[in-house]
Amino acid sequence: MDATKRVARAMRHTPRATHLPDREAPNALLDIPLPLFGGATNSQPSTVATMLIALDVRPGQRVLDVGAGSGWTTALLAWLVGERGEVLGLELDEDLARWGAERLARTGRGWARLEAADPAVLGRPSEGPYDRILVSAMAARLPWTLVGQLCEGGVMVIPVAGQLWTCRRVGDDAEVTRSGAYRFVPLVEP
Repeated sequence: MDATKRVARAMRHTPRATHLPDREAPNALLDIPLPLFGGATNSQPSTVATMLIALDVRPGQRVLDVGAGSGWTTALLAWLVGERGEVLGLELDEDLARWGAERLARTGRGWARLEAADPAVLGRPSEGPYDRILVSAMAARLPWTLVGQLCEGGVMVIPVAGQLWTCRRVGDDAEVTRSGAYRFVPLVEP
């Protein structure tokens, strides 16, 4: 099954509404970003789908989800990797991380977890390398710290300077393709 079909199935099995505040749940099917709290948003479904298709997650892979917010992308990634895989979602806002972790736990996908990120470290290098990294915050430039957390041939999808970048690690370098125009909250780098 190709990535587009796998992502569509993941989205059908992982309702956005369950990862939104009660006041926003009725808007879950709208293809717009929706507010969470603390300035954070739940990204619009078409953008999430585009990112996940580019990431091309496979069953059994280890995935890092940077800027996990409400836990929706972490839950989607968990569906894509299946029980033999592993997903770690990281969120800088401790309250949002706790809230998102509660929603993720409700999915019953115990092979995924969402934790508060260490503000002094981008990603979680101590648990890498990862097959895939999804970043849901805009970087000003490619964060080589995250590229270094990919295994050889691993893929990262990240918004950089207004475009969506898909980066494949090749040795100490990265092959990058760019597409579209996107807006995200800024990536906080230590």
